[in-house]
Amino acid sequence: MEKNKYFPKPLVVRFLDGRLWELIEPFEYHSDKWGIIKISALFVFDFASIPRFAWSIIGSPTGRYGPAALVHDFILAKEIYPRKIADRIFLEAMKNCNIPYFKRMIMYFAVRLWSFF
Repeated sequence: MEKNKYFPKPLVVRFLDGRLWELIEPFEYHSDKWGIIKISALFVFDFASIPRFAWSIIGSPTGRYGPAALVHDFILAKEIYPRKIADRIFLEAMKNCNIPYFKRMIMYFAVRLWSFF
């Protein structure tokens, strides 16, 4: 992903196993509404939790929305904001990753639905 004002640092990760990744260098998301979210190196996450059957529609877990998924995973893991706010930040971050409206709404509603399970 190319650098922009919302994601000023490159996303540098290392693949750990069949699903997990580790952040190698600190990463930041600069939200106009929620401020700066700093993610420390060594944070382990799984990018987007997209079931394999949906990959042809949405994309794989490491798609262009990967930085937004990382931010979402970090907020939830560290309990920085309640789930509803984390999901809204995910939606905003996907927009800032230039994810098309239709795709980001599907992903947003999927994470909102998941919060009920």
